[in-house]
Amino acid sequence: MTRKLFARCLLMLAVFFTPVAGFAAGEALPPDELVRNVTDEVLTIVRNDKAIQAGDFQKTLALVDEKILPHFNFRRMTSLAVGPGWRSASPEQQERLIAQFRILLVRTYSNALIKFRDQTIALKPLRGDSGGKTVTVNTEVRQAGAQPIPIDYSLEQTDNGWKVFDVIVTGASLVTNYRGDFTQEVNAKGVDGLIASLEAKNKSLEAGQGGK
Repeated sequence: MTRKLFARCLLMLAVFFTPVAGFAAGEALPPDELVRNVTDEVLTIVRNDKAIQAGDFQKTLALVDEKILPHFNFRRMTSLAVGPGWRSASPEQQERLIAQFRILLVRTYSNALIKFRDQTIALKPLRGDSGGKTVTVNTEVRQAGAQPIPIDYSLEQTDNGWKVFDVIVTGASLVTNYRGDFTQEVNAKGVDGLIASLEAKNKSLEAGQGGK
């Protein structure tokens, strides 16, 4: 499993978690109802946004940062991705890891929105009780001439609403996909070595994207 497949995840996250017209600010929706209400609206916006379709990466970054990432639990995602090394990290190191992992995901996956064209999304029945603390929202990304791609979203209920803590693409977990590399870095160079590696990767991505 390569990370290119995970790049498609944020296409769906933009759909899932953009605020819905007609609901009061801060009003929580069950996760499946949230998905159902916003899908058509956001897909229309993405398809008709000429700047995004033309490859305006800066605008796409802003969209991801404003509309998608507030609905991630980055502390939990980062701790899961780092694995055992997380417990040995100081609070300051943990905050730096969270910040760099967030930047990595933003820059790596923002290109997915630019590439959105004719895909459609099919929602499946909710797994788990929407009244509970953890649920899985199952979807399929469909495109003519290609096999559907199953994408599942693990969400937990927090004091600030439903938050994503993992994304599973064709059975492979995003956080587990990173954990192998992160564990190797920590074992070889310590937590500071992982932080330095993430910082270098993010600088390389920024340079490759024209500094946007």
